[in-house]
Amino acid sequence: MVLAQLGGSISRALQQMSNATIIDEKVLSECLNEITRALLQADVQFKLVRDMQANIKKIVNLDDLAAGHNKRRIIQQAVFNELCTILDPGKPSFTPKKAKPSVIMFVGLQGSGKTTTCTKYAYYHQKKGWKPALVCADTFRAGAFDQLKQNATKAKIPFYGSYTESDPVKIAEEGVERFKKENCDLIIVDTSGRHKQEAALFEEMRQVSEATKPDLVIFVMDSSIGQAAFDQAQAFKQSVSVGAVIVTKMDGHAKGGGALSAVAATRSPVIFIGTGEHMDEFEVFDVKPFVSRLLGMGDLSGFMEKIQEVVPMDQQPELLQKLSEGTFTLRIMYEQFQNLLKMGPIGQVFSMLPGFSSELMPKGRENESQAKIKRYMTIMDSMTNEELDSTNPKLMNESRIMRIARGSGRQVREVMEMMEEYKRLAKIWSKMKGLKIPKKGEMSALSRNMNAQHMSKVLPPQMLKQIGGMGGLQNLMKQMGSSKDMMSMFGGGDK
Repeated sequence: MVLAQLGGSISRALQQMSNATIIDEKVLSECLNEITRALLQADVQFKLVRDMQANIKKIVNLDDLAAGHNKRRIIQQAVFNELCTILDPGKPSFTPKKAKPSVIMFVGLQGSGKTTTCTKYAYYHQKKGWKPALVCADTFRAGAFDQLKQNATKAKIPFYGSYTESDPVKIAEEGVERFKKENCDLIIVDTSGRHKQEAALFEEMRQVSEATKPDLVIFVMDSSIGQAAFDQAQAFKQSVSVGAVIVTKMDGHAKGGGALSAVAATRSPVIFIGTGEHMDEFEVFDVKPFVSRLLGMGDLSGFMEKIQEVVPMDQQPELLQKLSEGTFTLRIMYEQFQNLLKMGPIGQVFSMLPGFSSELMPKGRENESQAKIKRYMTIMDSMTNEELDSTNPKLMNESRIMRIARGSGRQVREVMEMMEEYKRLAKIWSKMKGLKIPKKGEMSALSRNMNAQHMSKVLPPQMLKQIGGMGGLQNLMKQMGSSKDMMSMFGGGDK
């Protein structure tokens, strides 16, 4: 999870405050001091942190709050709002439209991950129905064209560049013209970077910009540089009209807060963050969901989007029918694992669930969990249809377990470990038994039957506690707008 250390520290500070019997000035100050320390350690600018603390104290005037007010919730909301203010420049960036050609120019220092980010950006939009193309106008770095060519070929995205032409302006111009004729609606131009800011780099950027007339200039920045990002972003913005920012390498650096806050201070919105080397480790940066996940409050709308990408709406009633019957087979578990892997990096997906602490799945363990799921699926590939569809755990006797272990090339203990996981999930699944499930096309009837009382029985106790009990759940459902959305989440989430 992005900025896991910062998110964990802020969540702990808010949790300690929640455990206090009475919320007074001392408890509030301790909580804010803890949050301030966490933000400063994450390299967030001192002035922003100081202003944030002063604003929260102004909003949360404990003397003025009537006895009936939920002080904990008011403080948590104030922290949430102030973190959003730090990260929100207050204006959206240019949004490309399908079937209308848009030129997007990428700029940044060498080593910031610009070329890889170009491909990730193209791949993300390709999955959403755009027709992207990549132009390599980086003639400064040896191997830049080879890298872009390799990335583009892997992602099946058309590309343009030259081994012989040394003029980046000419390459950019030719590439953009060619892809406009080919009706590409997202033409991405990768420009040269340098090891440091220098006049030659900015002059070249200006010329490429004048030749291609980009609709949007994206500044790509390495998160590990912390507060130095402010000067960088300013220098690039003065040279070309930077309209948006992508922050890279957010997976391996605890001090990414400095990069985010410094860039937000230049009034250019962060639109994506890179969270790893793989093509799908690329997240849309939306301030409120990001802060919500940072504080362990989840991002239900993002989670539902992930589900709908994987599970078509017409398949969801089928799943809900299985839920209502309370029968959980190994085949259902296999299908769920398949869909979970399709949803992207597992830690990123889990962090969208309320109550999931950023620190529960550090980077190493995230990969470990993903590997474990794949291992379990390999084991299930060696099972018969009878074994996959049975609801009787006693069927899996010693001789069957040994046969499955041999067939999958895994150890007997790993097969037994997988069966324990199956039993644990079957127990959770059984709690859904008895839900009144409508026929296809009658999902709204389900939403009328669903209330916070029912949801509280479905949620794991630990998650319910972290949300803030029944009161927190009711508030969450109110924020979601309708219990239908909440139910879709649980339906789709298990498919």
